[in-house]
Amino acid sequence: MTIAHGAWQRVTAWLGGLSGKAADVLPVRVGGTDYRSTRSTPAAVLGFDQALLWVVLALLAWGLVMVYSASIAMPDNPRFGKIASTHFLMRHVFALIVGFVVALLAFQVSMATWERVAPWLFVVSIVLLVAVLIPHVGTVVNGARRWLSLGIMNFQPSELAKFAVLVYASDYMVRKMDVKERFFRAVLPMGAAVAIVGVLLLAEPDMGAFMVVAVIAMGILFLGGVNARMFFLIAGVLVSAFAIMIASSPWRRERVFAYLDPFSEEHALGKGYQLSHSLIAIGRGEIFGVGLGGSVEKLHWLPEAHTDFLLAVIGEEFGLVGVLTLIVLFVWMTRRIMHIGRQAIALDRVFAGLVAQGVAIWMGFQAFINMGVNLGALPTKGLTLPLMSFGGSAILMNLVALAVVLRVDYENKLLMRGGRV
Repeated sequence: MTIAHGAWQRVTAWLGGLSGKAADVLPVRVGGTDYRSTRSTPAAVLGFDQALLWVVLALLAWGLVMVYSASIAMPDNPRFGKIASTHFLMRHVFALIVGFVVALLAFQVSMATWERVAPWLFVVSIVLLVAVLIPHVGTVVNGARRWLSLGIMNFQPSELAKFAVLVYASDYMVRKMDVKERFFRAVLPMGAAVAIVGVLLLAEPDMGAFMVVAVIAMGILFLGGVNARMFFLIAGVLVSAFAIMIASSPWRRERVFAYLDPFSEEHALGKGYQLSHSLIAIGRGEIFGVGLGGSVEKLHWLPEAHTDFLLAVIGEEFGLVGVLTLIVLFVWMTRRIMHIGRQAIALDRVFAGLVAQGVAIWMGFQAFINMGVNLGALPTKGLTLPLMSFGGSAILMNLVALAVVLRVDYENKLLMRGGRV
């Protein structure tokens, strides 16, 4: 016993002498002061997708310059009254400032919180869409009742509806994941919700916003794993519904015929006027454009040059090179956001992933429609170019949506580094 006890003392003494060095030498640290367990990692260390942020900032800056260029001649138009040449520029700057502030606040909200408030956000958007139709509450511009006057700016509830449907559809698919193969329990309730939004949007009327909302909802249902047969059935119903709406509305029908031949005598000064002058502007730009500020079509020839037809001014002033650069930026941004969404789903964060992918569908589809209209590939539709066209509500909600995407990316990186959301 005495010998064994002495041996044990020698072994423990030897280990005790090495314990101070073992933590620094062994590949697996067992007791050193360098190993610390932290509850979370600072945001400055984790960061987020800086490349995406810089592309968004580049599009915003380019849009700001182009809005000023496209609207600089507006004071000469008696329809706008006595306004300064920087009137639309300053309003756009104000919208950007408000958008950045709200986006910064949106970034602070966790995706778990967005998931909890998704149904209530959808209800708020429905209430605002109803409110805008009430006389003396909604503001009428060019025959359409789409805006609510907030004093400092006009707000368009349809822009909030796009974001609300996106978040609600993502939350809905997470809740219905177990029954997503059943039409009446999974697909029909979401279809009814989109139909309610669609009826309110068409009452304004705003068919363009309804198309975007429908595509966002359909895209999220598809990405969420809805049965392919049901998906194509719903897609067929939606296409048929849009075809019936166009066929039953004389002025929508005229727009389609004007799109087919905008330079004919019948349409050149009517429904095809905007499209024909958009094509003239883009054709005049040729390869490298006429230079910034050198556009002629923006001098009261091309209507809504600072909003729906901003791409035509870009094409005239920057040419084919400018248009292709813009297309590449939007394609890259859409692909990057989709990648963030796939990464979130791979981390078993289905809601966050579907939200990010829904934002990609929103930005990509709306940019595609706007570019198609400006280039004469699609019938004229009142949809702005995301992040670039003049419009306070659109800029605000675009920045909020992208802030939520950056939040998804931030939480992805946090989880991959062993942190907790």
